[in-house]
Amino acid sequence: MRRADRLFLIIHALRGRRTATLARDLASTLGVSLRTIYRDVADLQRSGVPIEGEAGVGYVLRKGSDIPPLMFNADELEALVVGTRFVRAFAGTRLASGAQAALLKIEAVLPPDLRANADRSRIFAPASSDRIEATGVIDRLHAAVIDRHVLRMTYRDGTGSGTEREIEPLCLAFWGGVWTLGAWCRLRVSFRSFRPDRIAAFDTTGEIFVETPQRGLDAYLRHVNGGETVTS
Repeated sequence: MRRADRLFLIIHALRGRRTATLARDLASTLGVSLRTIYRDVADLQRSGVPIEGEAGVGYVLRKGSDIPPLMFNADELEALVVGTRFVRAFAGTRLASGAQAALLKIEAVLPPDLRANADRSRIFAPASSDRIEATGVIDRLHAAVIDRHVLRMTYRDGTGSGTEREIEPLCLAFWGGVWTLGAWCRLRVSFRSFRPDRIAAFDTTGEIFVETPQRGLDAYLRHVNGGETVTS
């Protein structure tokens, strides 16, 4: 996380709160050390941000420094909270961090009654170390999709038989328990949907592919919607 983003999030975390926020809570939320929080808060104070408090006691933003609340109703807010919980549980560590930061910004500018509603949501998405999201595979595949990196992989079908593939990864889809990676397969010369849990090993080749109208994301989605999806 960039330092400028971290400073912004610290201010948002303190906005609208009536009680002091402990440095250790800020450190846990932002994934940094206590020392980093102490240094960042001191820098914000020196730059004129009206933060009161000290290490060991907690920090508050001086009264009158708040900004108007976001206009969410209770259902909209719960949808955001639950969606964030699902992202944190199922979308890999990169997006989990982004979801946590987004929720922090939202909750920071809510009036107390709506913030209490957010805390009371009874829909949860517990994270588990047994799922593929905890292995880093989804993060690596997501990065390859974003950066358009050609991947070389060993893929196993439902019977366990393996083949060596080179693919152009186009998108990831989550089906409520199973992920698929949509891609152009150079071996089959066609679109394929691969299950990440069946990828025995993969790495980037160093090649960047260029999407074309014939084998880009839009063409893949038309292929899928036409009922032609193949998974091997």
